[in-house]
Amino acid sequence: MSERLPLFPLNTVLFPDGLLPLRIFEARYMDMVTRCMREGSSFGVCLIAAGQEVGETALPHEVGTEARIESWDMAEPGVLSIMVRGARRFRVVDHEVEHDGLLNGEVVWLDEPPVQPVPEAQAEILPLLKVLAAEAGDRMPPPHHFEDAAWVGARYAELLPIPALARQRLLELDDVQSRLEIMQQFLRQHGLLGKA
Repeated sequence: MSERLPLFPLNTVLFPDGLLPLRIFEARYMDMVTRCMREGSSFGVCLIAAGQEVGETALPHEVGTEARIESWDMAEPGVLSIMVRGARRFRVVDHEVEHDGLLNGEVVWLDEPPVQPVPEAQAEILPLLKVLAAEAGDRMPPPHHFEDAAWVGARYAELLPIPALARQRLLELDDVQSRLEIMQQFLRQHGLLGKA
């Protein structure tokens, strides 16, 4: 069954349980965020498939992540700074552009696999992630779920220097094991394993 969700096309990919700071200044997104804060609702973050973040409405990739507002601040006039946390993944089945340029999507929620541990074959990637999480501080605050293979794969997908389209493909993957194998291969190719 589908639901309506306001969409925020960006040049970045949000993963479930990931944090993303955003600066909101366009009227359409200011209205959307204000409504979400007032109603306690969420919006969807999607990587831009075509177009730009500012100006004309951009077209999103089909798979995105629900964003829940965790904190906000208006340190400068006309600019709202918010911190969102990724929740559920979704697929956009239809969308329409409102009169103000806001993109509203009809989405279906994607099933997430049950929590599963990091397999022994990929356990070598855990020490480095623990070091990175400690160094990230407020950018990756606890709780850390190193026992959850999906969480580990998502954090690596956020942290590693890979193109946005590659991140999008990792978000779209339903197979947690495949995501971990890809991360492990990347770390090996770049000589990043065995250093933590």
